[in-house]
Amino acid sequence: MSRRYWIGVACREHVARGVAGGFAQLCHGKAAPLARMAAGDGLVYYSPQDALGSPRRCQAFTAIGSVCAGAPYRVSMDAHFRPWRRDVAFVAAQAAPIRPLLTQLAFITDPARWGYPLRFGQLQISAADFYLIAAAMQAALPATLPPPAPAYPLFDESPAP
Repeated sequence: MSRRYWIGVACREHVARGVAGGFAQLCHGKAAPLARMAAGDGLVYYSPQDALGSPRRCQAFTAIGSVCAGAPYRVSMDAHFRPWRRDVAFVAAQAAPIRPLLTQLAFITDPARWGYPLRFGQLQISAADFYLIAAAMQAALPATLPPPAPAYPLFDESPAP
């Protein structure tokens, strides 16, 4: 199975908790988004706001890493909230605003409506988009997430025999 790349959407405050704990939690703790991911997949978090319910916008990519081996697991936050999580090896990176990347990211087809693809809380993206975001974040990606292979020419440029 080939490596896939994902964006998870969560406020900066919640992303910071996940980075500190080495886990991802998506879509208010649902299991299905985490089950879509496999060990070795790349995950980058986009944070629309600083804290849940806060009017203060963040609009930046705030964490990046790779999904660890193991299945999603459930934790008890309190008697009524038992979210699902998945272990992630986050790497050192700087927050990177999304706006300077709007015209370069392939998953954004209309820069005037750039937030539309992010509305469901999880989005699969191309390797090229993942590495563009990683570069903007100055991420120290490990060798387990090598950059994508270079594009090959559409035709054979070798001389005829």
